[in-house]
Amino acid sequence: MSTDQIMQLTYLVLLGAAIGGSAIVAGRSNMGKMAQQAAIWALIFVGVIGAYGLWEDITNDVNPRQAILSDGAIAVPRSNDGHYHLTLDVNGTAVDFVIDTGASQVVLSQRDAARIGINADALNFSGMASTANGVVRTAPVVLDQVTLGGITDRNVPAVVNGGAMDNSLLGMTYLGLYNRIEISNGELVLNR
Repeated sequence: MSTDQIMQLTYLVLLGAAIGGSAIVAGRSNMGKMAQQAAIWALIFVGVIGAYGLWEDITNDVNPRQAILSDGAIAVPRSNDGHYHLTLDVNGTAVDFVIDTGASQVVLSQRDAARIGINADALNFSGMASTANGVVRTAPVVLDQVTLGGITDRNVPAVVNGGAMDNSLLGMTYLGLYNRIEISNGELVLNR
């Protein structure tokens, strides 16, 4: 331990002793009640430490993520919002997608397009797409490199949405590269 760490530990011990001493002096007339409250706070403290230690396991149960299966297939659990979410490496940047088998193309939000190095100001929004929210303008792009589970695809066609989008959509221009897409028991499995 360094001198700074020893001094910090000494300070915390003295502070704890001062707080504990004042609590004992204030509650000396009712020591049983004070011991009960100290035990409750100790259990709360232990519970917080336990939750912190198990946080990764808890988040995987509450919000499961994609997994690569032993045969190279990609398993995607259904999220709490009822959709299937997948993270792909696009041009060296992790991009979160909502899987949309009803989308004919990969559709990037303007935010995600900027993150992977596409300048939206230089795009030609010449295309049109019908969405649940109406017709939007789109700009065709080609994704140099898309990687998922150790498989890299090059020159994947996509479009950048001219309107506002919360998430990018993983449509059929990418999903069509897989031999089989299967949904069962709340899990989507992609097989090459």
